[in-house]
Amino acid sequence: MSNKVLVIAPHPDDETLGCGGTLLKHQAQGDEINWLICTTMDESHPYFTTREQELKEVASLYKFTSVHHLKLKTAQADEYTMSELISSISKIINTVKPNILYLPFCHDVHSDHRKLFEAAYSCTKTFRYPFIQKIYMMEILSETEFFPVSSSPFTPNVFVDITHYMQQKIEIMNLYKSEIQAHPFPRSIENIQALATLRGATAGCQYAESFMLLKEIQ
Repeated sequence: MSNKVLVIAPHPDDETLGCGGTLLKHQAQGDEINWLICTTMDESHPYFTTREQELKEVASLYKFTSVHHLKLKTAQADEYTMSELISSISKIINTVKPNILYLPFCHDVHSDHRKLFEAAYSCTKTFRYPFIQKIYMMEILSETEFFPVSSSPFTPNVFVDITHYMQQKIEIMNLYKSEIQAHPFPRSIENIQALATLRGATAGCQYAESFMLLKEIQ
């Protein structure tokens, strides 16, 4: 039986940084993959048209079954009430009905990530969303490694071998031209490979992505 996967990305590129190789692996195994993009740049932004084209190309390479947009203001998720966010995310989850959910890490340094994690996780109660069977938190470069010292660190307990999908993940990430810069910028290709190498060493493979499993219902 194939899976229905939904990745909730606070910003475009979070899906690729956090679980790009895993999504490609899901797709290759016959699973249905779906993408929820929570924020968008203002239409007056000079990069808006280019970004819209990038998203079409990214969606095509992943072969997403569906792509959904909440169109929240970037870096302003905390301006929306929790009720508004939960209602918007709940509608998408009930439309897709995923059994596997990928969320941002609850202590990511970006307030959009934290707020949207809280809202999304509120949409996982078993008596309201009985179809959700697995919930993971992703590791997103430039956000997860900068968690506040007082918070619980990202401690992965699930590792996915993405060795056969690493090159394609990099190709997709390169489509986000404004998000990639040279090392030591966190979202450099060198650092993406370095993190995948580190997680691969833990998992006993060349490249891996890591996650924190929050819930699994068997």
